[in-house]
Amino acid sequence: MKILVTGGLGFIGSHTVVELQNEGYEVIIVDNLSNTSLSVLDGIQNITGKVPAFEKLDLREKEKVQEFFKRHHDISGVIHFAASKAVGESVENPLLYYENNINALVYVLQELQQKQEANFIFSSSCTVYGQAETMPITENASIQTAMSPYGNTKQIGEEIITDTAKVTNINAILLRYFNPIGAHPSTEIGELPIGVPQNLVPFITQTGFGLRKELAVYGDDYPTPDGTAVRDYIHVVDLAKAHVIALQRLLNKKNTAKVETFNLGTGTGSSVLEVIHSFEKVSGKKLPYKIVGRREGDITSAYANTDKANDVLGWKAQSTLEEAMASAWKWEQKIRS
Repeated sequence: MKILVTGGLGFIGSHTVVELQNEGYEVIIVDNLSNTSLSVLDGIQNITGKVPAFEKLDLREKEKVQEFFKRHHDISGVIHFAASKAVGESVENPLLYYENNINALVYVLQELQQKQEANFIFSSSCTVYGQAETMPITENASIQTAMSPYGNTKQIGEEIITDTAKVTNINAILLRYFNPIGAHPSTEIGELPIGVPQNLVPFITQTGFGLRKELAVYGDDYPTPDGTAVRDYIHVVDLAKAHVIALQRLLNKKNTAKVETFNLGTGTGSSVLEVIHSFEKVSGKKLPYKIVGRREGDITSAYANTDKANDVLGWKAQSTLEEAMASAWKWEQKIRS
């Protein structure tokens, strides 16, 4: 079966391609290389022994999307990662996020709705919950007003998919990730941000390696045990495996609704300072950091109730925070060597 992975050379996308190929799927990747490198293909090949098909394509170019699907009419499923994903950047440049995250989604769905049957997995986010009223967060938690344009694009994206599935042959699963971190244990692929990292863990590892002078901790006055924001950090390989299970659920017609939603996390919240201390433990390095003001768009706390994914998908995160941090550190050391 041929599976399209959009944004498949990105952090989560590349790890998912590895898991798909390991399960025997034929993968075709499209990516515009805006936040990744072609070298990721080599890493995927080194792990799996197979080179996935790849086309450089910007999904905002509608005619090129149409032409792609004409050539690849035998796609059995789509896993849609392609999107901009930094909360802070989205606050500063909202139109970039609305154009990239919404237009690309619409153009892909327009092609899928012409098929007799289509299976679609959406890379969503716990940001759709905003600042949830209770922890841990279940899939039934109310969708709060988005705290950032990025979060809003994920909310709108889910609504577009749900509305489209009602009137087409598209079946979809929305996967709401918490905070993916880490790298493949082979150190062949990992998080490879271009420019200054927007996410905590690559900034930590780059600071640990000496590329950054110090880490900025955004706020220590949150109502949390140590005053820093709390998130649910999940190893990217655990996350990738969940996509394969979700895809198989659709392909085998095990889904019980046109659109299903699952939280993907560990079920445990860790504060920024706890993540720093975890890095210090696995690396043996003292990390220089300073406390600065809160960042617009950030929430106090978010961690998952994973019962639904555990029970319905039969999936559970396996790796600890320390294991994920150790893999991220190994990856950082490898790419700088």
